[in-house]
Order: sequence, then C-alpha cells, then structure tokens
Amino acid sequence: MNTSIVGRAGRISFSPANVISRKAERNNSTQIKILKWGIWSYFFLLIFEGALRKWVVPSLSTPLLIIRDPIAIGLILMSIRLKQIRINSILAGVVLISIVSIFTALFFGHGSLPVAIFGARIFLIHFPLIFIIGKVFTLEDVIAMGKVFLKLSIPMTVLIVLQFYSPQGSWVNRGVGDDMTGGGFSGAMGFYRPPATFSFITGTVAFYSVVACYVFYFFFNIKLVNKLLLYAATFCLVISIPVSISRSLFLTIIVIFAFTLFAISRESKHLKKIFGGFLVVCLALIILSNTSKFQTATEAFSERFSNASKSEGGLTGALLDRYLGGMLEAIQNSSEQSFFGYGIGMGTNVGSMLLAGKTKFLIAESEWGRVIGEMGPIMGLLIIFFRLKLCAVIGLAAYKKIQTGNLLPWILLSFVLLNIPQGQWAQPTILGFSVLVCGLAIASLKDSK
Repeated sequence: MNTSIVGRAGRISFSPANVISRKAERNNSTQIKILKWGIWSYFFLLIFEGALRKWVVPSLSTPLLIIRDPIAIGLILMSIRLKQIRINSILAGVVLISIVSIFTALFFGHGSLPVAIFGARIFLIHFPLIFIIGKVFTLEDVIAMGKVFLKLSIPMTVLIVLQFYSPQGSWVNRGVGDDMTGGGFSGAMGFYRPPATFSFITGTVAFYSVVACYVFYFFFNIKLVNKLLLYAATFCLVISIPVSISRSLFLTIIVIFAFTLFAISRESKHLKKIFGGFLVVCLALIILSNTSKFQTATEAFSERFSNASKSEGGLTGALLDRYLGGMLEAIQNSSEQSFFGYGIGMGTNVGSMLLAGKTKFLIAESEWGRVIGEMGPIMGLLIIFFRLKLCAVIGLAAYKKIQTGNLLPWILLSFVLLNIPQGQWAQPTILGFSVLVCGLAIASLKDSK
C-alpha cells in the first residue's frame, strides 16, 4: 500500500517498507557510533589505566589490570551482531590455536584454568579488536585520534618532566597499588625512567612512538591539523627523548623517521616540508639547550646510552639484539621445548604470580620465546606466522597507498612492524598499543570521504 504527501515541491510517494528501511539505517548508524565510542573508551583506558591503578583507586590495582577486557568483549559481541567483523584466515587461525592451547595447558601444561584463560584472552579478546577497529573506523577517525595523541602529549610531557626531577617517594612517582618505593625504572646519574600515566616505562615509549608517527604525518599534511598544536607536540616529542632516558624510544623514533623519509622520497614537493620540520626541531633544541633542566636530562640520557652501548654493542647491536636476537634464539630452542608447551599464560606476570607466588619470567623474557614456551613449537610458531602474515598484508597495502599520496598507513606500519611480530603482549599496555595502532593502520588504508 502506497501513501502520498502533496506539498509545494510536488507529489512525493513512499511506502511503509521505505520508512522501515530508513529507520533500520538510522539504527545501524547509531550502533556503529556506539562501536566507535567503545573504541575510544578502549583508547582512553589504555592511556589512563596506570593512573587509575597508581593514583585514583590504587586498592583496585589488580582488577584494573584487565579493565579494558569487558569493553573488548562488548565490542566483539556487538561487531558480530552488526556484521562488522569478518573472519579471515589470520583471525580464524589465531582464535582456533588459542582455544586449543587452553586445553593443552590444562591437560599437558601447568593445569591452571585461570592462568590459561588469562593467557588466551590476549588472542581471544584483544587480537580481534585489530580487525574491528580497521572495519569500523574511517580515515577521518584515525586522523582525529592522531590529533588527540598530539593534545595529550603536552600534559604527558609535563608529567614525565615532573617525574624525572621528583624523588621516587613523591606522589607523582607513586607506583602501582600505592607503592611508595616509586614507579620509575632505573636510568642513569641517579635519575629514573618516568612511567607517565602508565604502570611502566614501556607505556611511555609506546605513547611517544605513536605521537612521533602522527607528528611526522601531519608535517606533510599540515592542513589537517592546527599548526600551533603540531609545533607544541613536536617540542614535547624532542623533550621526551632525553627525559625518558629510553634508548628504545630513541631507536623507535629513528625507525619511524626512516619510514617517513622513504615514503616522501618519491615526491619532491615534500622537500620544503622536511626543511620546515627540521627548523622546528632545531629551534626546539636551541631553546631547550639553554635550560639547565634539559641539559641535565641530556647528560643522564647520554650516560645511559653510553653505558648500555658498551654492554650491548652500540645502536646496531642493540637494535639487532633486541629485535632479531630474541627471535632467532627462540626458533633455535623451539626443538627443545615440550610439544604442547608449558601452558598458555604461564609466561605472563599474572601467571607467574598465580603459579609461583611472585612475579618473574617463568619461561622467557622475549615474546617469541614466551609464545613457543607456552604453546609448544608447532602452535607457537603458527601464532608467530600469523602475526608476521598480518604485518606482510598491511605492509603491502600500505606501500601501495604511498603511490596515492596517503602516507599515514606506511608511517603507522613502522610502529606495527616493531610491535606486532615480537611486541611483549604479556604486558597489557604493550598489547593495548599494538592492537590499537595495528587497527588504526588498517583503517587508514581507506579512502577519505
């Protein structure tokens, strides 16, 4: 049955089916927005999870360790209902292996169900979010989150400077669970590496690494961002390197910069922008070098760099040993591992606390060694294969996007390659950043509206 409405513009015909269709579209659009809000909630909890555990509700520091898990579960269930997640070979393989590993852990490994569930949640709850973020987010959403990263870098830098110059017993350096000994990690010259709003220095490194990705991207797409914000974030990024006393952050920024140079090397129009960015960095260094506080931080960073280089063989040795050394050693030792491994979850801090009563590396510190040790050589190597395959798929797509002028996927790929293959996912913060940025890299492959 058709109904008509007659107005000045003429006769408009519609049917009840069309009305229902429009309502369904609006409802679906609303649910997609809810999914996006869920992703943003995951993001903000990732940034401020440590702050909650240290300063806001330290008595709940243990349950807050998995505060993002309920959101991840909700996003997965809602995405399945809305058909916003597609089962591909990578996701299916990882999920299947994780389910099997729970049973092998119970029957052939440590035998603890809570430990097995905690270990498997990495792949069953968080890993699928990569594809949900990639499906739900648009390129505009990825850029919007980048602007938030730049804005957060300003107060975050103020915080790490306060942490750097404050004693470990001060409130700003309070450890997880109201730990009065402090949350900093040993650095140099009596200074500690500041954890910022995170529970450990790895969060600081991951945060500023993502900031670096967006800073480099926006310098070549400056119309997309407020210039003053970009310059302020660049200034903060320069400060973060010595204040963090972290070689990992310094090496990561070098890798990101190298990826950026490769991406822009094909376009001569970007040369002026390189020069502009270089001037901003030089200006920041000139201003900061005249302050005694920055000089002190630089001296501490230099001493940390020098001491570590002597023991690890300089930049090249550190990079190869950290990135490739653990991988090769894990593969070489895989034949010596139990066929079904010691049980998924045993290599995590929570697993060691439940099984051994204290936090220590029960299997291996490196990611590949932990995965193979937990799951055994067959399932462990398959998990590693799927993680590498994911990087290869994104890498190929990102390379093609360079030719269309979209540099963001390629720049984000630098972070992905450093954290998806061998990022220490047993640590919730590194897991969160790996999942988030990998999802953003996939979403950034989309064309702009």
